[in-house]
Amino acid sequence: MEKVIDEFDKDQRELIHLLHEIQKQFGYIPAHMISQIARQLKISESEIFGVLTFYKAFTLKPRGKHLITICMGTACHVRGAPKILDEFKRELSIEPGETSGDNLFTLETVNCVGACALGPIVIINGDYHGQMKTREVDKLIKICRQKNGKR
Repeated sequence: MEKVIDEFDKDQRELIHLLHEIQKQFGYIPAHMISQIARQLKISESEIFGVLTFYKAFTLKPRGKHLITICMGTACHVRGAPKILDEFKRELSIEPGETSGDNLFTLETVNCVGACALGPIVIINGDYHGQMKTREVDKLIKICRQKNGKR
């Protein structure tokens, strides 16, 4: 992994790009990488943590193979997003911010994805599923499981 860090200039402006590269390789930002980045870019670890916690795109915990994001913005909320979230929580036995025991699913919520006309919206691995209904949750989970050879 040090090779990835060494590929970057020792320029603080490279921080976000470097974090994206590390997350792409690991699926998250491992804690041990933060001190290495700090040394390379000559910035404090707390500055790096500030960036990591400010941007929702970064995570300090491993994510499942399937990232499920549920929009909880106003338009989605009034159209039933809380019920959709409850159904995912029930089906996967996890809360937002958690990863399932089999490491297949990570569930998260966001405040708005900017597709209000299609709400409620669920995003799975970057694919948008608009006008979601609770009865469709099980089907989406089954499709993800089939992609991994699980039932």
